[in-house]
Amino acid sequence: MSKRKKIGLSVVSIIVIVVLLFSVSFLFIDPEKEKLTDDLRQNTAGEFAKLTAGITHYQTMGNDSAKTVILIHGFSVPYYIWDGSFEYLAQQGFHVIRYDLYGRGYSDRPLAAYDENLFRNQLLELFNTLKLKAPVSLAGVSFGGAVLTDFAVHYPELIDKIILIDPVYDFRKIKASKQLANIQMALQSDKTAKGQLEDFKYPQRFPDWVSKYKEQMQFTGFRNAVLSTRFDYSGIAIKENYKKLNELHKKVLLIWGKDDKTVTFNYSDSIRNVLQTEFFPVTDAGHLPHLEQANSVNAKMVAFLKE
Repeated sequence: MSKRKKIGLSVVSIIVIVVLLFSVSFLFIDPEKEKLTDDLRQNTAGEFAKLTAGITHYQTMGNDSAKTVILIHGFSVPYYIWDGSFEYLAQQGFHVIRYDLYGRGYSDRPLAAYDENLFRNQLLELFNTLKLKAPVSLAGVSFGGAVLTDFAVHYPELIDKIILIDPVYDFRKIKASKQLANIQMALQSDKTAKGQLEDFKYPQRFPDWVSKYKEQMQFTGFRNAVLSTRFDYSGIAIKENYKKLNELHKKVLLIWGKDDKTVTFNYSDSIRNVLQTEFFPVTDAGHLPHLEQANSVNAKMVAFLKE
């Protein structure tokens, strides 16, 4: 065997060893070690609806015959992001529903493009499965604002009032490839979980926030879901939908934490330039003002919904 061939074989062998070592290390580090099954869901609060793309985890509270308010969570934190507001709205006489978007919480992680169609159909099918009486009001926080707005412009006859809390506006795609982004996210899972605290101005007030977030990270398909959302959900459509919503002349309440570092406060001007809203800026709160200033924000939501 020539010297050149020997060198070539050595290089190939080294590459194979490196790949094998990385694969083994990745499997060890990867937090997604569990498949989301019915058995795992048994001890979970809430209910489950079998929809076309998969099972959806949801929870209801309040009188079924009262006016319905559906709460839509943000980009990756499941429906517990509405803790407090969910219970408060029910106590104030509303029929309240919150659910986990596909890929989050205890909802399925379908092998699909996590785009506008997927989330729009999920909400429509849940609406029909629960046999809700139209029109209903919708409240969305952060990315939930995009899901809400898209649904409203496609099914305006189903919607009454709208509440947007620090809604996403400038939704940009990740520059890295999906494969590389997937590896980076797996290797930095702790950093991703701890990064959720950046949504708060006072993270010390929410000591269990990171541990609660990590629960969903153990289920296969979580990373694919959030990465696909970044790659496949149209940022252009998000901006255009705010303009289209304005043409429907719905009553809209826009709430924004003045100290938001996730979707900064200046974006409230961007949205109000294209969408007529009632505006409620919240002092001393970050990206989740309904949690950091619960008393004032919850009271404002109820007053708006009862108008």
